[in-house]
Amino acid sequence: MHPQLEAERFHSCLDFIQALDKCHQAEYYKRALGLCNNEKEALTKCLHEARLEGERRYIKESREKQKVIHAKWKQIEEEQYGEDAILKKIIQRQVAKKQQEQADNSK
Repeated sequence: MHPQLEAERFHSCLDFIQALDKCHQAEYYKRALGLCNNEKEALTKCLHEARLEGERRYIKESREKQKVIHAKWKQIEEEQYGEDAILKKIIQRQVAKKQQEQADNSK
């Protein structure tokens, strides 16, 4: 069975949905003998493409949001540590140097 068909989400498949409904309502024997299979296959393909398009759009939107978030993180880090995080690198070097000195003293 097909998923719940939402008009907005599957707007591009509306013709296929209507064709399958029309075929199913026409006569019982058509449905029973599988004479509506062409319409059903066309609808299935259309729904698959609509789902893939939705996923592509969602991925694209997510990537754009991630770019904005990373840009904000970079801006915050630059404000805190300076451009290219120079202050952060200096602090890390000093911490590493102190740790090395403590390791040498403990021997």
